[in-house]
Amino acid sequence: MIPKTWHEARLIPTSGIGSAQEQERRATSALLAVLGAVGDFGRAILKSCGAPAGKIETYIEVPFELDKRQVRPDGLIRVSRGKRQWTALVEVKTGKNDLAVEQVEAYLDVAKEQKFDAVITISNEIPPVLGAHPLQLDKRKLKTVDVFHFSWVRIMSMAVMEKEVHGIDDPEQAWILGELIRYLEHENSGALDFSDMGASWIRVRDAARKGVIRKGDPEVEEIAVRFDALIRFACLRLGQRLGTEVLPQLPRRHIQNPSERTAELVEHLNRDSCLAARIRIPDTVADIEISCDLRGQQIHVSATVPASGHARSDTRVRWLLRQLGEDQADLVIEAIYRGRGVAADINEIRADEKVIIPDASKEITRFRVTKIYPMGVARSTRSSSSFISSVTSSVDHFYAEILQKLKPWTPPAPRFRDKPAERIAGDELASADLSSVDEPEPVSLGEPRD
Repeated sequence: MIPKTWHEARLIPTSGIGSAQEQERRATSALLAVLGAVGDFGRAILKSCGAPAGKIETYIEVPFELDKRQVRPDGLIRVSRGKRQWTALVEVKTGKNDLAVEQVEAYLDVAKEQKFDAVITISNEIPPVLGAHPLQLDKRKLKTVDVFHFSWVRIMSMAVMEKEVHGIDDPEQAWILGELIRYLEHENSGALDFSDMGASWIRVRDAARKGVIRKGDPEVEEIAVRFDALIRFACLRLGQRLGTEVLPQLPRRHIQNPSERTAELVEHLNRDSCLAARIRIPDTVADIEISCDLRGQQIHVSATVPASGHARSDTRVRWLLRQLGEDQADLVIEAIYRGRGVAADINEIRADEKVIIPDASKEITRFRVTKIYPMGVARSTRSSSSFISSVTSSVDHFYAEILQKLKPWTPPAPRFRDKPAERIAGDELASADLSSVDEPEPVSLGEPRD
């Protein structure tokens, strides 16, 4: 039996939002209502949290008592399949409001006491690594209850994927999901894009430009974490347009320990005044490599493409140029040999491909194709010179104009020979001749005996 204090979630319009609390309440209700109404979308969200495929029920502002005080999570999700029930508490933040450790840990305590399965947090915070949580929570509280985090931009991306790419068969459910997308896109919803590099950005940017970054400075670490969040945002944004999952490409040790990734970014920033990342897009010939040069105020976006299997180096170069097309300018192409590389502007290479072939006897193994974009310096997307906007637009442009046009080389099919091969030596026959020799007539051995 459902307690009377559990209120079923309803879809709420964007008008009339007068406070941050009301904004969060409406965003929670709108999202949870659609999770229950559009099964494919609900399963797509909850599957990653370990929920079974079943009937989804959602409630808002469900009260509990913890240590003689009332605790009221923003929402509750229950999934039923047969005799099994999976339940999660939900905490939601909108706008620039961040999650609080004390609040989330209280919900973990409630979930443990009630024998619930998980706590789900939703906010505009984007963890640097998929699956990581933006808060440092007490690990002892995570032994019996799982915690999962979704950024609003990730939820928006998943909603668009379900509606536009996978498709919703039921027209009414498709309309409902479309209404959620419309709601989240509205500025009143509080489901914002990644729009600010933080208060430390200007000081760290200027220190990097002068080459006076300090490794142990917590502000430098903060910018490193926010840069990774920006890359995650760029991946979600591009994946939403491509209809596929685009992810930062990280070594396993960084996925398992995000602090190692942060330390590496800080080291790179200290040594080279650069912030770098790699993005993987399914079915492309290479990853997108991004290097933001804070000293030179340039963004280098590149892809390292395996060379073709042609015998001659100049043929390999022409194979790449044909794919890039005559309209591409301002590209730098580096021909990479074993242990070294030679780079030149694409226009120089078109005039004479030998400018990147210093020694024809050495085999080109791969090409690095790079385009340099101007880097914005402002911390917020409200500025026309936004660092965030310059990074996302550079990634989008490089993929659309360059990377998606590049294909891996495949060897041609063997050619059919019109004539048999010449005799190998003397009277010996080539294999093609042997197949054409007339077979002898069968010899009759007489009638069989009775």
